[in-house]
Amino acid sequence: MGKTNMQNSMKYTLMLLVMLSFSVQAGPFSKGRSSVSIIAGSGSAFNDSYIVLGGGYGYYVADGLELGLDAQYWFSGDPTIFRLSPQIKYVIPVEARLQPYVGVFYRRTFVNGSRFDDQNSYGSRLGVYFSSHSGVYLGGGVVYEKYADCTFGDCSNTYPELMLSISM
Repeated sequence: MGKTNMQNSMKYTLMLLVMLSFSVQAGPFSKGRSSVSIIAGSGSAFNDSYIVLGGGYGYYVADGLELGLDAQYWFSGDPTIFRLSPQIKYVIPVEARLQPYVGVFYRRTFVNGSRFDDQNSYGSRLGVYFSSHSGVYLGGGVVYEKYADCTFGDCSNTYPELMLSISM
């Protein structure tokens, strides 16, 4: 997917998020609610394997429309990595325990103590939340990420995501 196509895709996704944000049912994705996420897993970069820990915070500015910020710390590999990612996510209104979501993000990756430069990337995500009545919900989906100003091999990546969030 070319840079122009990806930018258009992200622009149309954002417009869809805004247009649909006015019809989500009440619940953990309602305007004024917040969410806290736990990030734990593994990843690979720079030909090394990492343990990934982090967290996120989101705020629903409209029903179903969340503005958020995630932070991740990648360690046990060389070099260490810190990632900061503002994002917009929209939970699609359906009358079910499974709530589909779409989103876009920007990510800044800080690479410590290495010959590699810090990286900027952007992307989109698509998945589904399983929500409970207690405000705890699990999510799973797929993420597409594209690296800006890429000077290395593969400049995009598609990967699964799993998350645990608590709505307040």
